[in-house]
Amino acid sequence: MSASVRGLNWFNALSAGASHVVGLPASVKVADGQLGAQPARFLAVVADSSNRFPRARNGEVGLLEGWGLAKAVDAAIELDRQSPQKRALVAIIDVPSQAYGRREEALGIHQALAGAVDAYARARLAGHPVIGLLVGKAMSGAFLAHGYQANRLIALRDPGVMVHAMGKASAARVTLRSVEELEKFAASIPPMAYDIDSYAGLGLLWESLSVSQIEQPAAGDISAVQECLIAAIKDVQGGSNDLSSRLGAPNRAASSKVRELLRAQW
Repeated sequence: MSASVRGLNWFNALSAGASHVVGLPASVKVADGQLGAQPARFLAVVADSSNRFPRARNGEVGLLEGWGLAKAVDAAIELDRQSPQKRALVAIIDVPSQAYGRREEALGIHQALAGAVDAYARARLAGHPVIGLLVGKAMSGAFLAHGYQANRLIALRDPGVMVHAMGKASAARVTLRSVEELEKFAASIPPMAYDIDSYAGLGLLWESLSVSQIEQPAAGDISAVQECLIAAIKDVQGGSNDLSSRLGAPNRAASSKVRELLRAQW
């Protein structure tokens, strides 16, 4: 499998001129810069062919990546603890999966990824606007660890931008269907689909936008995405720091009803 460079290219484009954070794994890119007048920390997980864990060499989120993200986000919380203006955290998302391997399981990948989730959630609750920018695949536990805790999710419109619990081949094996059969189901059942429009139908996206060169962004693409990020940050700052905005879509009606009944019975 060839590793995607979308996440790296968008990280480099959005963090141009920013100050890179050191002391992290080579697969975790972090930099402090600006989005308009708003300070921002950009974070991405990228491919590292020299990763000491072979299962995490193509952009997967593994042990080093989970703990690295947690460290970078925790550091941002501490740096801004006394500041009235909390820096935004922009998670640039292009992750094919979590890292699958015996060593990962033995050494506690569940804890590493949970550490990243916890850090992002604490940052959001502490007042940091957390924005997830989907530029490629957002799969499985990798997406949960890197981006899913965002106040707002933004996706670039492209067939290569996909969201799901697992890859198509894996989902086909688990459900005892062929990939073709799986795709037929996905046409009528949005949660089973991979495309970004179906994901948007679940009410989880704040915005989606088209760019001219998603693999290697042009100047106009970068400006458009920066404007969208700034708008998302302002929207967060004018609202709450929870995730309640995700429950309004028609395809989430059952989720909303369950929560309503739970609150009533609790």
